[in-house]
Amino acid sequence: MTFYGFARGVVKTVLTPLYRVKVYGKENFPETGGVLLCSNHISELDPPVVGISAPRPVHFIAKEELFNMPVLKMILPHVNAIPIKRGMSDRNALRKGLGVLKDGNVLGLFPEGTRSKTGELGEGLAGAGFFALRTEAKVVPCAVIGNYKPFRTTKVVYGKPIEMEELRSRKASAEEVTKVIMAEIKELIVKNR
Repeated sequence: MTFYGFARGVVKTVLTPLYRVKVYGKENFPETGGVLLCSNHISELDPPVVGISAPRPVHFIAKEELFNMPVLKMILPHVNAIPIKRGMSDRNALRKGLGVLKDGNVLGLFPEGTRSKTGELGEGLAGAGFFALRTEAKVVPCAVIGNYKPFRTTKVVYGKPIEMEELRSRKASAEEVTKVIMAEIKELIVKNR
């Protein structure tokens, strides 16, 4: 068993009963090929909860500062996390993310770039659109709904892959594509609250 599989099992055993994690729409998640998984961001618990809910291993892009924290710096490199420098174009992180998708794996992103202070969906950054346009990966929207109160239900909802052909063929901007992704996430939140 890989460290990722072991860590996922441990986290799932703890978080699933504690936050009553319910997963919807797993059938929308492609079984093979590159997947760009884009979720809203309401808590620092989102990456592990989305990670244990996804049917396939996820390579999350995470802020570089987390890789300097005492325990996390030992764990993150072994659970497929990719560090990114915030507030600038981090070519190394972008290259690694594209590699994950081109190799047919799952890249997890929180397009807002940071946690929402209000719990409401914020503006998405162009990075999500960049990855969606630069690869043939399926783009799967995801909504985390709940407030992570112990023994209250937290939902993770996967939507159908977003139709990208028209956007890719007319060379839409990364910003426009990110807006489309954010609209799909918002729709999932509204429908499943």
